[in-house]
Amino acid sequence: MDRAEILMTAPMPPIVAETLAQSLSVHHLSGQADAGGFWREVGPRIRGIATSTLFARLEADLFERLPNLEIISSFGVGYDNVDAAAAAARGIVVTNTPGVLDEEVADLTLGLLLATVRQIPQAERYLREGRWLSAPFPLSPTLRNRRIGILGLGQIGKAVARRLERFNVSIAYHGRTEQQGVPYVYHPTLIGLARAVDTLIVIIPGGAATRHLIDGAVLEALGQEGILINVARGSVVDERALVAALQSGTILAAGLDVYEDEPRVPQDLIELPQAVLLPHIGSASVHTRNAMGKLVADNLVAWFAGAQPLTPVPESLHLLARVGRS
Repeated sequence: MDRAEILMTAPMPPIVAETLAQSLSVHHLSGQADAGGFWREVGPRIRGIATSTLFARLEADLFERLPNLEIISSFGVGYDNVDAAAAAARGIVVTNTPGVLDEEVADLTLGLLLATVRQIPQAERYLREGRWLSAPFPLSPTLRNRRIGILGLGQIGKAVARRLERFNVSIAYHGRTEQQGVPYVYHPTLIGLARAVDTLIVIIPGGAATRHLIDGAVLEALGQEGILINVARGSVVDERALVAALQSGTILAAGLDVYEDEPRVPQDLIELPQAVLLPHIGSASVHTRNAMGKLVADNLVAWFAGAQPLTPVPESLHLLARVGRS
């Protein structure tokens, strides 16, 4: 039996290609000297894609080059790098990698929160610069008695909240709907949540619907003791408004793992001493990235074995029901 042909659009952990190669034929987009010739010759044979947020967004025009595409397996929980609606309209299933990175991202979120509140990177630089020889490092803010708001109480948001419970801080949240069975206070509006807390953790999907949700008004509502932590998508925060809020003292500090135009970070943001900045490492451990990569491959392997893909995105569920794989 001929092997289904798969296209990898971006570099991924070796486990992806290794797993796919056991039952599928893999093509790599990187390094193609003749891109036009590749699309003409190989494009019509491609039935599946392994992609990630490292690659440009997969738009409908790409689907034109791949007339026999059946499934896109995306590396990451967020899949705003794929036009899932356009894919569904063409009968193309999309999958992502939820679950396997929740705990890792939650760990990083708590680390970033503590680093931002207690000024850990600033204190380390202070020591390395020899300034401790002259005077102690200034006293920092504290996590004690802080009121934490979580924007997006999904699986990662819940994992963050469970960790925060151990710190004896109050926890509230905002999302599209109030959730049953959670012990945290729900706020029906984001601005209401921002006014009620002094620390806002952002962990919602990216995309047009959430672009610049964190704007100047939300930051002003957060207040002068406010701290913003973003481990979601850079597009969720209006970076110009954030820089202005930090420069003016509208909020106290920010801890960011994501940015609007990665890997380019605004110099104005880099120069702010009260901003703790990480290079999008929320899930970036060997263990977790391998687990994510394995799930990318397993979704494709399952599909071409005639089974249900393991983690389809909501936009694809009706397609699976239609072909009897729901």
